[in-house]
Amino acid sequence: MFGFEIREVTIPSAIDAPDAADFVRAIEVGNAVEELGYGTPELAYEPVEELPPFFNPHEPKHMFVAVVDGEVVARALYETQAGEEADSAWVIAQVLPEFRGRGIGSALADRVEALAVHEGKRKSLVYTPIAEGAGERIGSPTGFGSIPAGSGDVRFLQRRGYSFEQVERVSRLPLPVSGLNELVATAEATSGADYRVHLWGGVTPQRWREDLAVLGTRMSTDAPTAGLEEPQDVWTVERLIEADERNERMNPRRRLTAAVEHVPSGTLAGFTVLSVPPQKHRAVDQYATLVLREHRGHRLGMLMKVANLQHLARVAPGHPAVITFNAEENRHMLDVNEAVGFVPIANESAWRKDLA
Repeated sequence: MFGFEIREVTIPSAIDAPDAADFVRAIEVGNAVEELGYGTPELAYEPVEELPPFFNPHEPKHMFVAVVDGEVVARALYETQAGEEADSAWVIAQVLPEFRGRGIGSALADRVEALAVHEGKRKSLVYTPIAEGAGERIGSPTGFGSIPAGSGDVRFLQRRGYSFEQVERVSRLPLPVSGLNELVATAEATSGADYRVHLWGGVTPQRWREDLAVLGTRMSTDAPTAGLEEPQDVWTVERLIEADERNERMNPRRRLTAAVEHVPSGTLAGFTVLSVPPQKHRAVDQYATLVLREHRGHRLGMLMKVANLQHLARVAPGHPAVITFNAEENRHMLDVNEAVGFVPIANESAWRKDLA
């Protein structure tokens, strides 16, 4: 008779530690499942790159695996925020296709949702790619984007009581960017003399730590999250320093930051980050991009993005592409991306389940 075991993964101190096997295999399983959903292997992270976030004290995480005949065939992730007031959990259950339909996904989802209830969370949130398919579609409540109604992942989430809330567009920019220097010059002229770009790699310069902590916090409140009601994520200078130190010590990926200063006030008005893998054949990720509401209308998003792409071309040339995610209703940022040359390649769906 078919059977499986669910167990929590011990987070190893290093990828080559004796107890790292389950962690490494769980990352491989997650990458394989996500490749099917996104339709590309370019979003995969290596186990050594996935390990540092598990040591982030501000975002507690757990990982569980399903084991069949000694082999890890599925995983579930659980993440929340530190502090008694944290009311949300981010969860996902991922099963290799050949092991679906046997109750494994449900068992893993039960485990992470039970943990959320035990910790007093008000809701659980899921972000997952949905592979494209023919037939009827479900429109996003935001009015932007849709997903195939017949998807097995869609039906699974609906059966478990999740409501579909938002579509995130996955976009790809082939590198190198044609006419990049001209794009930067035009962006600088359009934004005007009141704004100046600053670029750095790795650790945040001391001068900008306080401003970047403000921007990090505002990223959690200013980005569109539809009916998900994503909670505020407060950043402090101390948290920023800890995160920088952890990334420098543990993560082989290099972070390139572009931030724009409002010259009259001497404070930062926005930022964007590229996450660069060490291997040249792999795509670069574009992380958070934010312009403070009070500084919008000056084309600062375009200025920061093209300036950071120019920075990338100088210090880490040779990568095939940049990948980024944006809410489909964030038309302003999508306009910026499309003007630079990003093209849509996939969708990610966002779901919510109220637990209390």
